[in-house]
Amino acid sequence: MALDWFEPIRAYCERGGPGFWAEPLNAVSNAAFLVAAGLAVVRERTSPARDPACLGLAALTGLVGLGSFLFHTLAVRWTMLADVVPIALFIHAYFFLALHRFLGLGRAGAALATLAFAAFGFGLGPAIEAVTGRPSTEFANGSVEYLPAALALAGVAGALLARRDRPARRAAGLRLAAIAGLFLLSLAFRTFDRAACAAYPLGTHALWHLLNAGVLYGLIATALRDRTRAGRA
Repeated sequence: MALDWFEPIRAYCERGGPGFWAEPLNAVSNAAFLVAAGLAVVRERTSPARDPACLGLAALTGLVGLGSFLFHTLAVRWTMLADVVPIALFIHAYFFLALHRFLGLGRAGAALATLAFAAFGFGLGPAIEAVTGRPSTEFANGSVEYLPAALALAGVAGALLARRDRPARRAAGLRLAAIAGLFLLSLAFRTFDRAACAAYPLGTHALWHLLNAGVLYGLIATALRDRTRAGRA
């Protein structure tokens, strides 16, 4: 059977019908990603050290906002790809950058580790569903796919905090640990969106957008700070 790319999708609490503005909060809150992208570009442009990698991450942040806006307005199957693909690209690009820039892994090693991380991410959802015997959307509202990112962020933060002989690395670890906490909070709002419907018909997904925009900006700012520090050193 051919896949219907224009099949309507009702994935979040706020959507009560097929209209373009059926999710106004979820749609408009994506402006936070555009603001985060703009702030990241300004920060890079005013930094002593140029950082093309961070500019690329800023561009992906803008695409995250645009893709998510499409999904929360048109709400059909092809817009789901417009929503999730930029997010996946950001996650894996930042994982590679973190391994290379923060942990000092060579490019080849970081690339191989990123491929292994991608394979783990793709396999985690089916593995959990095989163990529980239930679709993850029933108990996690699709948030399982972000669990590897949370684990990776916490792992990199922990590895940096363990470097007691390098204060600058520990400082980066503290920043990443704080960002990981913010990410978990934003993920909680995403996860409990449907569960909140009875008490709050607008849902909590818009809070995921607002907080996650802060997460992406914080990640870019941390990487840029490390590049600037290295340049000055």
